[in-house]
Amino acid sequence: MSRKPRVPKAAAQPLQLGQQVETPTSPDTAKLDRVPNPHSDTNYVARFTMPEFTSICPVTGQPDFAILVIDYVPDKWLVESKTLKLYLNSFRNVGSFHEDCTVSIGKRLTKLLAPRWLRIGGYFYPRGGMPIDVFWQTGKLPKDVWVPDQGVAPYRGRG
Repeated sequence: MSRKPRVPKAAAQPLQLGQQVETPTSPDTAKLDRVPNPHSDTNYVARFTMPEFTSICPVTGQPDFAILVIDYVPDKWLVESKTLKLYLNSFRNVGSFHEDCTVSIGKRLTKLLAPRWLRIGGYFYPRGGMPIDVFWQTGKLPKDVWVPDQGVAPYRGRG
């Protein structure tokens, strides 16, 4: 028997979950929703992987592609995955360097969720012959938590 997901009874603003929502025009206009963590008494890792992250080079206007891996140990809040996907997709519309994309995503999620620990890896495909990988983390990883490797190989064709 499947369990119905717990959704907050009264939220300051309605969730975008279950609504038709357009992709935001920029990360600044994107709305990220959070929901209560039903297991806030337990340390565990939640992982989001976006294998087709796209941003725009602010100098050339050409697309940049990456694999993003976000791991976090939630406290009271979880990020709602639909809004995370819309937020990440909004980077396709604005010029931003790899470092700015990766770090700003990590900081925005940290501000929204106040997780016990969060890390993000941005594994960008090469342009001009050189891949750029960007890593950011905050908080202290609880001792009782197992965190697997992010699983993205050092660049050798990324295959």
